[in-house]
Amino acid sequence: MKKLALTTALALTLGISATAQAHPNHAGYATTKADTVWISGTGDCWQHGFWTADNKTVECGAEAAAPAPAPAPAPAPKMMMMDAEEKHIVYFDFDSSAVTDVSAIVNYVGSLSKLTSIDLKGYTDRIGSNAYNDALSQRRVEAVDAALANAGIDTNKIATHSFGETNPVKECTNAGASLKSCLAENRRVEVTINGQKQMKH
Repeated sequence: MKKLALTTALALTLGISATAQAHPNHAGYATTKADTVWISGTGDCWQHGFWTADNKTVECGAEAAAPAPAPAPAPAPKMMMMDAEEKHIVYFDFDSSAVTDVSAIVNYVGSLSKLTSIDLKGYTDRIGSNAYNDALSQRRVEAVDAALANAGIDTNKIATHSFGETNPVKECTNAGASLKSCLAENRRVEVTINGQKQMKH
């Protein structure tokens, strides 16, 4: 592109101030009062006598800087099998072995890539004889075992244990109906599920 050198006299004739000519954004070029490079009738940028090649701008013929390369994509996370364990508790009404809901257990087992084992431990409260409570805790673990089997879980992975009124989680000194209510947390089957899950690494 043809570049035209502009003398001081011509700059004054065009009404271009010395301050505008020296503006750092347009060093080496004559500028207008609006701080834009003066363009000739042929489309050339007006250069003053102090112009050097280092002053060349994109609007006056310099090549635009190449865009920065896009960052490399992050590597996809690797999936690996990891051991997983979760515990649940199934509670029972007084002197009952009726199972209410095992959906949380079934859903968790369904989330596993591999089921290793399910351990069931049955308990009762302290009301009643030891022999009766031993049998009741056994009925409770068998009831949970059957409910899981009905939900499609492999019973070969399930181990059952009954402990009667041993290992209470709550002690109470109430009497009558109040005592039964207080001891509710002891009427339970503890469920421990072990397996493997696919997890990001």
